[in-house]
Amino acid sequence: MPVPVEPLLRDAARRLEIAGVPTPEIDASALLTAAARSRTAATDTVSDEAARLYEQMIQRRQRREPVSHIKGTRAFWNHDFIVTRDVLDPRPDTETLVELALHHPFERVLDLGTGSGCILLSLMAETGACGVGVDISDAALEVARHNAAAIGVTPTLLKSDWFSGVDGTFDLIVANPPYVTADGYLTLEPEVQTWEPRIAVTPGGDGLDPYRIIADQLGSYLSPLGRVLVEIGYDQGDAVSGIFEAAGLRNISVHRDLGGKDRVVQTRSHAQSAADG
Repeated sequence: MPVPVEPLLRDAARRLEIAGVPTPEIDASALLTAAARSRTAATDTVSDEAARLYEQMIQRRQRREPVSHIKGTRAFWNHDFIVTRDVLDPRPDTETLVELALHHPFERVLDLGTGSGCILLSLMAETGACGVGVDISDAALEVARHNAAAIGVTPTLLKSDWFSGVDGTFDLIVANPPYVTADGYLTLEPEVQTWEPRIAVTPGGDGLDPYRIIADQLGSYLSPLGRVLVEIGYDQGDAVSGIFEAAGLRNISVHRDLGGKDRVVQTRSHAQSAADG
């Protein structure tokens, strides 16, 4: 028999608030929509089956499991991406990198630490470019393969520790590497510490080692007119720019996300830097 929506939502939001969920009302509503599938704001009842599924979802969220894991997908750019505990949950801030990448044409793109594939697959779907995605995690690569099939693009997905398994050159290299410091990781919310792969969140130490590796090795893989875009923590713009500059790269710029925080560092190949200099 039909179950009224209002008391379901009210009770769920109360329970999520007690559990410490930061946005209890929003999450309660999003999960009810997922449980009832086609529910709209004007619908004042859901089926008994949907109510039972909703209860299971709320119990999972009370344990601070991310909404994206409970639903199974996360909306990013123009697609819904499959998300599991094996990959980083795509964040809206990362769309800043995708938008910047699309400002100039490219034919071959390399995504370092591709995870769910959200960056690489979004770029390929927008441009028709050839794409290579690498990750050190077999499980993450499997998620990326499923996402690629769902979106309808065909990247080359390789197991690789950064550039170790990569061949050829690319006119765009992108990465959203782990960048949270060892100390910063200890302060993160349970949704991250418990449910997302630590290796995708923090490299330990000062959080900058991935940028040092990328800066040191990218010269062998970047075409003469190529660009590099990496996501950064909000307070890492100067540090990452300094790493790239020390590696001989120029035309380095820091770009902010929609929230006004530093989010992406962009630079160009050594050859392009020399030509522009």
